[in-house]
Amino acid sequence: MRTDLLDKISGPQDVKHLTPQELVELCKEIRTAFVAFGKEHGGHIGSNLGLVEASVALHYVFDSPQDKIIFDVSHQAYAHKMLTGRADAFTKAEQFGTVTGFTNPAESEHDQFVLGHTGTAISLACGMAQARNLAHEHGQTTDVNNVVAIIGDGALSSAVAFEGLNNAGCQQGNLIIVLNDNEMSIAENHGGMYGTLAKMRESGGSYQPNLFEAFGLDYRYVEGGNDVNALVKAFQDVKNSEQPIVVHIHTTKGLGMDAQDAEHGVREGHCERNHWQDPLRDEGKPLGARKYYGQKVMDHIRARLVGEPNVVVISPATPGSNGIVPEFRKAAGSHYVDTGITEEHAVSYASGLAKAGCRPVVATSATFFQRTFDQLQQEVSLNGQPVTLLSFGGGMTGADNTHSGAFDIAMFGNIPGLTCLAPTSASMLLDMVDWSTSLENTKPVVIRVPGNAVLQADRGGLDETPVNVQAALHARIEGHGQPWSRYVTRQHGSQVALIGLGDAHVWAGEVVDALAELDEPIHASWINPLQFSSLDESTLRALIQNHSLVVTLEDGQLEGGWGEKITAFYQNELPGMPMHVLNFGLAKAFTDRVPVDEQRKDNHMTTQDIVNAICCYLSGETRA
Repeated sequence: MRTDLLDKISGPQDVKHLTPQELVELCKEIRTAFVAFGKEHGGHIGSNLGLVEASVALHYVFDSPQDKIIFDVSHQAYAHKMLTGRADAFTKAEQFGTVTGFTNPAESEHDQFVLGHTGTAISLACGMAQARNLAHEHGQTTDVNNVVAIIGDGALSSAVAFEGLNNAGCQQGNLIIVLNDNEMSIAENHGGMYGTLAKMRESGGSYQPNLFEAFGLDYRYVEGGNDVNALVKAFQDVKNSEQPIVVHIHTTKGLGMDAQDAEHGVREGHCERNHWQDPLRDEGKPLGARKYYGQKVMDHIRARLVGEPNVVVISPATPGSNGIVPEFRKAAGSHYVDTGITEEHAVSYASGLAKAGCRPVVATSATFFQRTFDQLQQEVSLNGQPVTLLSFGGGMTGADNTHSGAFDIAMFGNIPGLTCLAPTSASMLLDMVDWSTSLENTKPVVIRVPGNAVLQADRGGLDETPVNVQAALHARIEGHGQPWSRYVTRQHGSQVALIGLGDAHVWAGEVVDALAELDEPIHASWINPLQFSSLDESTLRALIQNHSLVVTLEDGQLEGGWGEKITAFYQNELPGMPMHVLNFGLAKAFTDRVPVDEQRKDNHMTTQDIVNAICCYLSGETRA
């Protein structure tokens, strides 16, 4: 790919020597590179295409890293990365994927934070600006000059963004907040403030009441948010400002998507699909687990809405990634609510619905539920409200370090009063949703949507729940109460019992098969726990009769997780009994785009690793 100007940019200092016309040409080169990158590699192309000119103008005017530029949610930072020495990662196919899709100080001194969740840039900027102010008050030098926060692409709807604006409004000294207003969130915008923003755009920034001036902030509007030289002028005017100011720029999301992109459903402007673009070569591939199971659940709920007016689906943005497709949203009408990027509000809102008699379903990623831990504990669980939480992307995935779901079991499983379910088939998932959203259930429930291991088993017909197990589960459901509190034994054996939670239930089955194929076969028991909010003490006690080893597998953080509770049960409740427990799970660590198979190797969780550990333990025993 020919990038005459971009090839000469090794850092922000090179941008500053360009003429106004060369700035325009540089933006064209970057935009062309992004379109090609999206087709070949995929990524957050739409939001980045809209912010090309702003990124170039920021580095033309400001002096990074002395001037601190903080991108929110940081999936808008591709052009920033290109201008700070990382262009090859977007222009050379052999280097695609060598940098993260988010800012990361480990990559560059021009990245201030690792950011993947949204709405926090203003708060972070307030902190950096105040530290600079304090240093100046005490006559100290500091490496912080201008502090610039770039927020937008729906991030302004996040509650913490408003907390940051409230703080910024009473803070002294330089603080520049750039609002990238592309009239979109991940899907369409939702919330009353977006009507106000529209009127501010229509009036050229003169409309009153002004959202930002109401917080005590200075304000400037730039209609030409994709005019690099207009942005240069605006940023020059506010550089070294002595009080906090918002620069509201009007941009077009996905600007530059070409005709070929449109053929694949991706286009510039108000297009949900341009938030995240898959490589064109991936078109036609089967859906991944979260979209596959999400669509199944939504189709199932959709069929119930006419006769059950109390069922409401809530998405704090990100609907499409969880299988909540536009067709469902349209059909659901007022039974579907997109609250914007407001996980805390969404969960509290659901608690209010439940208190008034509804059966709300909040659907989002495990990593985003982390943002609402307090509401999960206080508004939902402490108050015992029958809210259903559909948690997507939990456990071991190949996600970046800001979107890991590996901590979900430890988080959800230690909230009092929250029933935590882990289905291992599509039919089980739908049964659990039916029960949790029924009037028979009166308590909060989280359902850990299955991952790709379960999906592969589902698609291969390998994890069809045996008829006798299905019958037992349906009998429990009809018997009311909590039908999922007892474990289900898929295969009865002796000596060794494999208990695998969620996706790890499939892996446990693979271990059982491998043990049976040894030269001296071990016919192990294979148990599905179904849930991780309590222990089935009856089943665990019964295992003592003909087992000496229990092996737990979980595709989540081991420390503070589920398996260790089984170890503690045998140690503390049955200290004299001859039962040993081996726990397998993830180390307490952040991982960044590490494939699942590699994580299993790193954590000694492959089938062979587990078989070896079992044989090592049993080697001194006489096999029954």
